[in-house]
Amino acid sequence: MSKHEEIADALTRDILLGQYRVGERLPSERDLSARFDANRGAVREAMKKLEQLGITNIQPGGARVNPLKEASLDVIGCLLDLGDLPDRVLVDQILVVINALTQTAAISAAKRLSEEELLELRERMRPIQTEKLEDDAYFEAQTEMFEAMMTASGNLPVQIIARSLLQQFGPRMTALRDYVDRDSETHAVLARQLDAALAARDLDAIRKRHSEIAEFHRERMQKAFDAFEAAHQPASLEVSAS
Repeated sequence: MSKHEEIADALTRDILLGQYRVGERLPSERDLSARFDANRGAVREAMKKLEQLGITNIQPGGARVNPLKEASLDVIGCLLDLGDLPDRVLVDQILVVINALTQTAAISAAKRLSEEELLELRERMRPIQTEKLEDDAYFEAQTEMFEAMMTASGNLPVQIIARSLLQQFGPRMTALRDYVDRDSETHAVLARQLDAALAARDLDAIRKRHSEIAEFHRERMQKAFDAFEAAHQPASLEVSAS
């Protein structure tokens, strides 16, 4: 990690953890140079990165903290990195957004694709309908289904937002992967029902099946958090609980 990246990462964490309030001015270049034992060029590069993230606004006299709602989409990865484990509320919110994107993409695909194109999309989704996939194959099939649906949508904004979210979200969930109860049998049933809805171009059924799949994923993720926390419970608490 370069010096300016080190500075940017540290300041980003400070801001996201609330050490600087919205509207508050960050320390001067001189103070930051002293804090990080860096030259002012590195500090300026770091401040540019913070501005690109949308969490600061550089003004005459210094940089001030922006409200998080004005940040760029890239801040999601920074938020997920704040703790040893991603925040479970944020994870649930991301899953809600991912469902909305995939539902929008599926409806768009059902409306715009030719019969041949729709059949090709359904074939690419076929692996997720298998009940006996191994872990790696299961997660690969999920990713393939997601990407195929985004491509089929023909909706460029949806594709850009979805890809950015997936790239930031997926790699940061590896700590929970071993604690996820895949329940591949239920998932396969839901996937087959979605496939049938797509084949019939039944928009109401597509919405309903996507909502069911979304709730399935959200419930499993919350259970994965519970299982992870139980497995990493301090020994002293386990003794007192017993």
